[in-house]
Amino acid sequence: MMTCHQSPTDPAFVQDPYPFYARMRTAGPLAYWQEYGKVAAFSHDTVQALLKDRRFGREIPPELVTEGPDHLAPWLAVEAHSLLDAEPPRHTRLRALVLRAFTSRAINDLAPGIEALCDDLIDAFPEGDFNLLEAYCTQVPVITICRLLGVPEAMAPDLLRWSHAMVAMYQAGRTPTTEDAAARAASEFTTFLRSYIDKRRNDPRDDLITRLIAAEEEGTKLSTDELIGTCILLLNAGHEATVHAIANGVKTLLETGTGAAALAHDAIDRTVEEIMRYDPPLHMFSRYAYEEVTVFDHRFQRGDEVALLLGAANRDPAIWERAESFDPTRPIRTNTSFGGGLHFCVGAPLARLEMRIALPILFARCPNLRLTEPPSYSDSYHFHGLASLMVQR
Repeated sequence: MMTCHQSPTDPAFVQDPYPFYARMRTAGPLAYWQEYGKVAAFSHDTVQALLKDRRFGREIPPELVTEGPDHLAPWLAVEAHSLLDAEPPRHTRLRALVLRAFTSRAINDLAPGIEALCDDLIDAFPEGDFNLLEAYCTQVPVITICRLLGVPEAMAPDLLRWSHAMVAMYQAGRTPTTEDAAARAASEFTTFLRSYIDKRRNDPRDDLITRLIAAEEEGTKLSTDELIGTCILLLNAGHEATVHAIANGVKTLLETGTGAAALAHDAIDRTVEEIMRYDPPLHMFSRYAYEEVTVFDHRFQRGDEVALLLGAANRDPAIWERAESFDPTRPIRTNTSFGGGLHFCVGAPLARLEMRIALPILFARCPNLRLTEPPSYSDSYHFHGLASLMVQR
């Protein structure tokens, strides 16, 4: 097995990780990524196979669980009740309860409000140069999440601050300052949600928190800690990813000059899938081996981690013709951006809905939209999102 060396915080890699991915796909199904200290999969077929292989999972084997540092206790408490890091039978129960509340009807009912929100945000665009990431790409998902959960939209700045601080724990550049900020955010977010959930128990409304409280599966309901963990996951995973999916999409459409045709009613679904394939917001997801197992000629021991490079799998030329090119006319073929197997992203329908609405409205309302500065990506790997998106309308 080849050993590869690539710092995830190297500025050239942060701006364009795809040449590294292309080199690694030629090395075989698996390679050892020295900086992460783990085996990594870069090809589409390898990533897809491991996403669906039940001998691997997200939950750390119990014998490897250690006490976390005291200063991270609030953040670790949220993580302990996260659907994202659970496996059956706990995952089965939690996901079933979430899906009883997070229905396709509940998601589709948000569409008219998202359309109105997009128009309102565009009405407020300033003259001259401005940062579309802050003015639009961030606001659509976070306000939508507020409405979905049923929390006041005035909470959006707090939700953003908490979310950014907590997801920074997954970034390669994590520092003690990052950890302190994440613990503080987790504590504040948990305190807010605990109080808000108590209010909803006594005053039910037509919102996701109320539906999560009411959801029941085989005689059991979500505990308050599970409700808190689920709401935070929906914000952190759903909001952060969708912000960058929209922003990366706008950048790509502007740079390739494909906006108008690609966003027509009969083309939008293909375009959304191509954006998610071409430049997804999440590039790496990990799994633990649950037994001693040989796959792709490598022997994993129980507890070994494997990194699944979603961003690399999506540009595999063995699957997609001209894989390094953005082609919104490309027939839809399943990519890995929303994961796979039993951990397939529960928020994927909402993310797709927001992109299908936000992108066409933006380009229809702002037909002369153009970049005024070369967009740059933030140093936040394994996420892949812009630091800013300076435009003029």
